Amino acid sequence: MKIQLSKYALMGNPVSHSKSPFIHQYFAKQLNIDLTYEAILVPLQGFRESLVAFQKQGGKGLNITLPFKQQAFMLMDKLGKVAIKAGAVNTVVFYPDGTRLGENTDGIGFLRDFVENHHGEIANKKILLLGAGGAARGVLGPILSQVPECVVIANRTPCKVEVLIQDFSKYGVVLSGASEKNEKLDFDIIINSTSASLENSVPDTITPSLFRKKVWCYDMAYKDEPTSFLMFAKAQGAIHCMDGLGMLVEQAAESFFLWHGVKPETQDLINQLRENTRRN
Repeated sequence: MKIQLSKYALMGNPVSHSKSPFIHQYFAKQLNIDLTYEAILVPLQGFRESLVAFQKQGGKGLNITLPFKQQAFMLMDKLGKVAIKAGAVNTVVFYPDGTRLGENTDGIGFLRDFVENHHGEIANKKILLLGAGGAARGVLGPILSQVPECVVIANRTPCKVEVLIQDFSKYGVVLSGASEKNEKLDFDIIINSTSASLENSVPDTITPSLFRKKVWCYDMAYKDEPTSFLMFAKAQGAIHCMDGLGMLVEQAAESFFLWHGVKPETQDLINQLRENTRRN
């Protein structure tokens, strides 16, 4: 008799670059759990249908990536505390009774990578956050919990920034990057939450003048080679450039914990993925 393995997947657009299937299969082997995990390319106008179909096929859980995190938030029956604050979902748990729980593990993934893996500091720092979509929403609350001096958000659609300011200003100092006064700030950290690097471009909201000071730069995207944002940052004199590979592994570990009740070890996997990247 063939055993039906528990089904998990990543949904997004694009997903061909994703290392999530390898990561979750690595975790499953580490903890002796039988499962399948695939990356599903979802049409831009077909997310709801894809989610429903996966659930009907017996899916146990999903990871959600760009550009569907806010749409996923609207399709949940229950929401975790972090997802409620973020207004975006990157992890879905399907319960046997058909209900869906949505949570967001992006923020904890970012903090574990930036603070624990890279020994970065956020408290009392001036931070520029590029982008105002679901990825930005996922990390903004956890960043503010570390009490930075301020977080300035720059986005080509200013109205989205204003919504974030309204939603998050109760948790800390959140400002709009459209202000001339804010543009003169010497930032300590610049974080790219946009999808520009996946398109081999640089967010049009940054200029060389933002790098007057030796800043730390973090790209939430990742590729086998340095991202376009990090190459730009390094050329401007950024002293520490990090991509989102470690964040990906750390948020995946938190998703894995939500699904299975056990938390995998991450550092060996991060080192292995880095080594594979250097070989390629």
